[in-house]
Amino acid sequence: MIVFGTKGYLYQLAILTLVCGGCGNPAAHTLRKRVTKFTLFFVPLFPISTKYATQCTFCGTEQKLTEEQAEQLQAQAVGTPGGQAYGQPQQPHQHPGA
Repeated sequence: MIVFGTKGYLYQLAILTLVCGGCGNPAAHTLRKRVTKFTLFFVPLFPISTKYATQCTFCGTEQKLTEEQAEQLQAQAVGTPGGQAYGQPQQPHQHPGA
């Protein structure tokens, strides 16, 4: 008897402040990577598929991305100059006493 199947993994790569394409509000978006792996006897062996997406924390709209778009957004999150995908990053607000 051989036991095989798949298992999904969800990785949060970054949190960005972007203007949402769905609701139009500047809100936090989570950049996520979903990996599905083939398992044999409940041991994950190799990835079958990898998908990237951002999700608006204000309205919940999810937008699928290509790997290149996800890398550009992740580079923006760490401050590296890069191209823009679908949203414009917003500047964080500084409190006077902080």
